[in-house]
Amino acid sequence: MYNHDNQKLIVALDIGTTKVVAVAGVMTELKMVEVLGYGKVKSDGVKRGVVSNIDMTAKAISNAIDMAEKRAKHEFQSVYVGIAGQHIKSLHHRGIDRRDNPEKEITHEEIEKIVTDMYKLGLPPGDKIIHVVPQEYTIDGEEGIKEPVGMFGSTIEGNFHVITGKVAAANNILRCIEKAGLEAKEMVLEPIGSASAVLSEEELKAGVVMVDIGGGTSDVTIFQDGIIRHTAVIPLGGNIITSDIKEGCSVMIDQAEKLKVKFGRALAEEIVDNRIITIPGLKGRPPREISELNLARIIQARMEEILDFVIWEIRRSGYENKLLAGMVLTGGGALLKDIVALAEYHTGLSSRVGTPTEYLAHQRDTELRSPIYATSIGILRYGLTQLHKNDWQKELVLETTNQKPEEHSEDAGNRDHNGGLSKVMNRGFRIIKDFFEASPDSEL
Repeated sequence: MYNHDNQKLIVALDIGTTKVVAVAGVMTELKMVEVLGYGKVKSDGVKRGVVSNIDMTAKAISNAIDMAEKRAKHEFQSVYVGIAGQHIKSLHHRGIDRRDNPEKEITHEEIEKIVTDMYKLGLPPGDKIIHVVPQEYTIDGEEGIKEPVGMFGSTIEGNFHVITGKVAAANNILRCIEKAGLEAKEMVLEPIGSASAVLSEEELKAGVVMVDIGGGTSDVTIFQDGIIRHTAVIPLGGNIITSDIKEGCSVMIDQAEKLKVKFGRALAEEIVDNRIITIPGLKGRPPREISELNLARIIQARMEEILDFVIWEIRRSGYENKLLAGMVLTGGGALLKDIVALAEYHTGLSSRVGTPTEYLAHQRDTELRSPIYATSIGILRYGLTQLHKNDWQKELVLETTNQKPEEHSEDAGNRDHNGGLSKVMNRGFRIIKDFFEASPDSEL
């Protein structure tokens, strides 16, 4: 239960192409997320996940925050904000460190140095490294090492997944938040936020591809052995399906959206009774008649194209035969009827719709069970996990040693410094720092 301790409540902000969502909450003693307030408003200043109008986006943020504040009965000063969009890219790179004393144990500082060196990679102008995710290490030719701290060797090689983004895109997000009278506490890569809300630990370890179908773009993220292995952004989302319906059925854009939401299906074969949908005409003109089968064919064609991109990204990642948990679909696009059937038929992967319910303490509000809120609740869970991380580390020390807190307060810090407690956070939910902290030579 919320105890009005301001330090224990955080706010997550999802700035999307079609909506801006603010969710405020706390973490319970059972490490579940309790949502105290939320707000969702239409987004008019964002295109394909990137801010295109600062004033309109700032206004939408303010409105969403106001709604969340009224429900939570609390005022907010800072937010955890997601970053996404077509500008997000990833690459793989290897780092190496030749040690002076191979008889000495490998330290946490040596590993951090290899990771830090990755931030010095040459990138195209305007790009910035958001985060570096360690994949595995090789010590003197021995491959597949996940935790090299404490081992011995003369050469350490690391394989890293490097996620990059545009500096201007991050600056625009920060500017919108400032104009809304808030402070950006931290930036979180949105696909990792969504994964935190809809994927189980078993799926993360077994290997899974998560497809977050948003309004302007679709995010593809692959996890295996609890680590994020591949990220990509497909420049197609729910809005392009709406545009296809508008053109194919010769209707207004708002009518096309209503057709998609109310009557749309992703698999035309599932339609048994080909009902006729009547659309009111404009200014006394006769109404238009649209068959449900034709509507489904339009939607299916575009969804198959999106899934073709997903298949291509899976093959490009090299994890095509390692996805034992199949595919998880989330985001607003996952609400389409028969989306799971189409995904399984088209990709051959077992699929399900991911909803942010597994980690919610209370599910009284049915609206929050929608995959639309996967990203915002995931960012909220991520932020709360970071907030409580130190407390959990102390608990882990006590459970491991079975001794009193005062006898191990110093030891706890040392253990974490040497990597012994770094596993408290799931490796798949690596921290995504904002650009102020992401790189020693940050330009923001």
